[in-house]
Amino acid sequence: MKRILSGIQPSGRPHLGNYLGAMRQHIEMQEKFECFLFIADLHALTTVRNAEDMRSQTFDLAVSYLALGLDPTRTVFFKQSDLSEHAELCWIFDCITKMPFVERAHAWKDAQNKGKKDISVGLFNYPILQAADILLYQPDLVPVGQDQKQHIEMTRDIAQNFNNIFGETFKTPEAEIKEEVAIVPGTDGMKMSKSYGNTIEIFADEKTLKKQVMSIVTSSVPLEDPKDPESCNVFNLYKLIADPKETKEMEDLYQKGGFGYGEAKNALLQKILSYFAEARERYEKISNKKDFVHDILNEGAKKAKKVAEKTLEEAKKKIGYI
Repeated sequence: MKRILSGIQPSGRPHLGNYLGAMRQHIEMQEKFECFLFIADLHALTTVRNAEDMRSQTFDLAVSYLALGLDPTRTVFFKQSDLSEHAELCWIFDCITKMPFVERAHAWKDAQNKGKKDISVGLFNYPILQAADILLYQPDLVPVGQDQKQHIEMTRDIAQNFNNIFGETFKTPEAEIKEEVAIVPGTDGMKMSKSYGNTIEIFADEKTLKKQVMSIVTSSVPLEDPKDPESCNVFNLYKLIADPKETKEMEDLYQKGGFGYGEAKNALLQKILSYFAEARERYEKISNKKDFVHDILNEGAKKAKKVAEKTLEEAKKKIGYI
């Protein structure tokens, strides 16, 4: 059975972009793969600066996954910070990776292009830690969004570099990308991201959820005129969670005219509420079971550590530490 590995940062409440771009894949892949999934709280430290926020967002992300259907008997589910092996392997990779290689990373370039003055070493080093996260578990596939494809390519390069220097040690995993949901539009039409403040949170209360949906930017085409569904942010979100029949019905309404953006937004809101109805109900129940959630993460960390220790020990032997 092939192994997959993925991680997600606890940097805010899960939104449609997280779900459609990654979380749904993670849940579905439990059926046919050996799955390792971690909460990337080491990465989150590049932006989260409050201890209570880190704890609450980590817990909320764990609850969200369990509510959406993650099965801890089939997926090794754990916190990144519970395993020191991630940081140790990151340092090893730091020592064999050239600065110009890391400077190619999109996250670093994006921060520079935006003129940020307080860029941390952690943000610069993000792809190296990500490579350690992945390679520790020797996965075959890494499910990611299109925006993370470059980092998987960098991970492969880092693995090959280590193997060339010290001998065959790490697998070179492949990125698993679902092209149809590679980039999920936010309320402003840009990629949905917490950093852009354009998200639709799947477990927000109904009032907040409605406010987020109604804030979606649309064109100024009059109510009575036909509209192009493919150029509309509302439709492009709707079709990602609607079935083919519902999508075709919505498309026809756009093209006929007499169908307003307010109606489209309300249809999207109702679709989100119905699509996530069971998960939202489970979310409320699991949120009150802190010990249950922490026990799952602790047990997952124990399972993950057995694999991570073995990989790191092999790398240290090749280097000459052991």
